Amino acid sequence: MNWRSGSRGVVLTAYHPSGGDAPGGRRSGQYTMNHDHSKKTPDGASFDRSGSQDSLDELSMDDYWKELENIHETRGNNHEEPVALVVKEPDEGELEEEWLKEAGLSNLFGESSGDSLESVVFLSTLTRTQKAAVEKRIETVTQTMRKKNKQHQIPDVRDIFKLQNDSKGKVCDGSEPSTVTTSENKYEIQDGTKGSKFSLGTGERKSPLEDKPFLDTDINLEISFSEQAANFKDSSEGKMCKGAGGDTLLPNFRLLKDKTGTTKIGDLAPQDMKKVYSLALIELTALYDILGTEFKQQKAVKIKTKDSGLFGVPLSILLEQDHKKVPGTKIPLIFRKLIAQIEEATLETEGLLRIPGVATRIKSLCQELEAKFYEGTFNWENVKQHDAASLLKLFIRELPQPLLTVEYLKAFQDVQNLPTRKQQLQALNLLVLLLPEANRDTLKVLLEFLQRVIDHRDKNKMTLKNVAMVMAPNLFTFHGFGSKTIEQSEFVMAAGTANIMRLMIQYQKLLWTIPKFVVNQVRKQNTESQKKEKKDKAMKKLLKKMAYDREKHEKQEKTPNDADVPQGVIRVQAPHLSKVSMAIQLTEELKAGDIVARFLSQKSGNVQTLKKEEVFLYEIGGNIGERCLDNDTYMKDLYQLNPNAEWVIKSKQS
Repeated sequence: MNWRSGSRGVVLTAYHPSGGDAPGGRRSGQYTMNHDHSKKTPDGASFDRSGSQDSLDELSMDDYWKELENIHETRGNNHEEPVALVVKEPDEGELEEEWLKEAGLSNLFGESSGDSLESVVFLSTLTRTQKAAVEKRIETVTQTMRKKNKQHQIPDVRDIFKLQNDSKGKVCDGSEPSTVTTSENKYEIQDGTKGSKFSLGTGERKSPLEDKPFLDTDINLEISFSEQAANFKDSSEGKMCKGAGGDTLLPNFRLLKDKTGTTKIGDLAPQDMKKVYSLALIELTALYDILGTEFKQQKAVKIKTKDSGLFGVPLSILLEQDHKKVPGTKIPLIFRKLIAQIEEATLETEGLLRIPGVATRIKSLCQELEAKFYEGTFNWENVKQHDAASLLKLFIRELPQPLLTVEYLKAFQDVQNLPTRKQQLQALNLLVLLLPEANRDTLKVLLEFLQRVIDHRDKNKMTLKNVAMVMAPNLFTFHGFGSKTIEQSEFVMAAGTANIMRLMIQYQKLLWTIPKFVVNQVRKQNTESQKKEKKDKAMKKLLKKMAYDREKHEKQEKTPNDADVPQGVIRVQAPHLSKVSMAIQLTEELKAGDIVARFLSQKSGNVQTLKKEEVFLYEIGGNIGERCLDNDTYMKDLYQLNPNAEWVIKSKQS
């Protein structure tokens, strides 16, 4: 995306290819791409490029350009001109100031800068590369404020991090969080206490990357992605996975097994997800900094949008409407219904998603849906499969702001500039974590549907490559974005976004995983915040009251089964099952799924109505708010990581 400066605001208009602008040679010929991205890579970095240029010779771009023409034809039948989205050109320092606010570090500058102790806990959990990213933004904001002669206190960035370093003994347990440790030394339990002592790495300790050999296709979630990039940048070991165009040529990436369980989006409580968002933003920025790619969030000036209807309505308003029909739904009902309509016929239809419906009929169906969908009087028998597919793509395109959001659409596009497939995947993982919940949930349903289409490729002829080519223009050429640029740049954009689309579909399960190093940082923040709270409260009075209440409760309620739980045994609660509580002996091989199965085997009452896939064991409290455990979590390892947690079996919120 090119900025057209000249005023304080920038209007980004859509690129609409027409028949005259897209001759056959341009659409299907071979192109030579001379990327300028190499100059962004720091000197000395010996990366093998794996961006879109690696696969251009393999990827036929016909489907991409034809889809753009279909989009243009559809819009040509709509006489209403879409409102161009106005993106504000930030003043010097505004971008960094906004970034710090988004990262939850606004109290490091401005009128509240004197009260930066609250951020000391947060800063203490950051890795070396994450700290560098924060320092860089604080320095820019500080210099800008000084130029503008702001009246409030302007701290020096060195003072902020000196304060954090001086507090290490109190806040960080003496650790220097330069890297996240591996599973062998990821935690220590202090003798004589029931509290876990976290260590995010020390300056003296060898890097975990040196201790354990990894394959190029291994995705390590224990160590910060930006730390991995920094460690491998000048290393001869850092040979990169190059990807090409065919479906089979994408690397078979795999997650390294974590005995304390894999954490997926939706497994954590909202208060912990807020921390995940801040950490993901800092980590993504640090990764882009290390790899020499500029990371800029964009802000759209608020424009008037429709406050009712189906197409061209913000996701938030759609969901408000839908909640009146289906309380708690997280995906727009029209979006789900269009997917269901496509699948109702068969996913084996040749050219599914690629062959468009008739533009005039799509417009008519769109108007009829607007009038009758919520009334329940729309006749779906009139909707052909290709029409439903066209309506689905239209819904995505007509969102007032892109599904990948104004803030991060360019960051998604810039993933193509990162040197390796693995780093592209890591960046996409962090970007998915940064999406608003409604956007992320809708994107997940879309990607799952696209994979089901690809699963029938032998019949429908829609391979991963074909589906990516067709869908990329719908997600990335947002009607308020884009610019008329030279032909070569258009092709770079097309090939790059199509490759990003391929990665998102192929590795979607991995993208919805919260990296362990981020979860560990959340645990660290919670632990240190709890320590701070205890110091701030009148603990003596509180403990006295707690002791009195406990003694009174024990006299009234204590039974032989309520005796103190022995060492190596956890008490699991299951308030909604017939067996509401059970003491579980921890063993090396005991998994979360084994505990759930043990409870469900107690057949009585309402247990019969519950299936194993409907209930999960939860880790609650201690150094985490709440976390749904995957069935392969080794309970003894997790107990050592969080010995103060409570363990509850319950249904997962849909």
